[in-house]
Amino acid sequence: MKIHQLRYVHEVAKNKLNISTAAEALHTSQPGVSKQIQLLEEELGLQIFQRNGKRLVGVTEPGEIVIQLAQRIMREMESIKRVGDEFSNVTTGSLTIATTHTQARYKLPAAVKAFIQMHPEIKLTIHQGSPKQVSEQIASGEADIGIATESISQYDEILCLPCYQWNRCVVVPHDHPLLNDLPLTLEKIASYPIVTYDYGFTGGTLVGSVFHDAGIEPNVVLTAIDADVIKTYVTLGLGIGLLAQMAYDPVRDSNLAMLDVSHLFPMSTTYLGVRKDAFLRGFMIDFMQLLAPAHSRKEIQRALKNLT
Repeated sequence: MKIHQLRYVHEVAKNKLNISTAAEALHTSQPGVSKQIQLLEEELGLQIFQRNGKRLVGVTEPGEIVIQLAQRIMREMESIKRVGDEFSNVTTGSLTIATTHTQARYKLPAAVKAFIQMHPEIKLTIHQGSPKQVSEQIASGEADIGIATESISQYDEILCLPCYQWNRCVVVPHDHPLLNDLPLTLEKIASYPIVTYDYGFTGGTLVGSVFHDAGIEPNVVLTAIDADVIKTYVTLGLGIGLLAQMAYDPVRDSNLAMLDVSHLFPMSTTYLGVRKDAFLRGFMIDFMQLLAPAHSRKEIQRALKNLT
């Protein structure tokens, strides 16, 4: 059994059984990948992948276990490489951040700008997705740091550090009747068509629970993952917008009025998440501190060390 064979298995699984895409990512040939996987299967005496002719169509039961172990080995190898880079005074590297659109658009820019000025030699990549996708990218090692709300803390393999709290607001055109019908209640909000986040995004599930617990059925006519899309459709008169308060800018969104609804919904917490078994290079901790300065470097390192 060779390390590169496990790497090939891991990459093929990562690329949804597409050997050509995996070979391209590995900078090798498709026949070479197929041959090495077959040699590994022969050595183990089992099939990792199900086949239809030469095409991979699924993963066998023992193959699932092999893939999980191969993924773990790849993560450990990456951590070992990071240790070498960190203590060899290597200044180059990469940092992959997984986050939601709201965080990327409204909370990350200042931290990203400061980080690039601090570490111009580091390649920074930002992946956007749902909190579930963010969590999965951290768990798989695809992302180094995740930034998302609530659900990210539900994964056992992820260390979560609270970053900041936020609440919601309603946005409406300046001639909307709600502006003369204060204070807002859940009943008043539910009496209008609502444009809001998809319930899998940015605390949407929490919002649904609040309405449900109050015995009120909101009239959600449109959902989106992008706060700017929500505001666009509110401007078009499709409904009132329910979104994160951080997503409203009084200058940029001057065509809309904002109504605070923090008295109706509990606060949401955005977390920084990293794999519990990850080795974090210094610049990774620098980014975490830029976004959440309340957490010291020693505190972050101690939290990781206590999990090993």
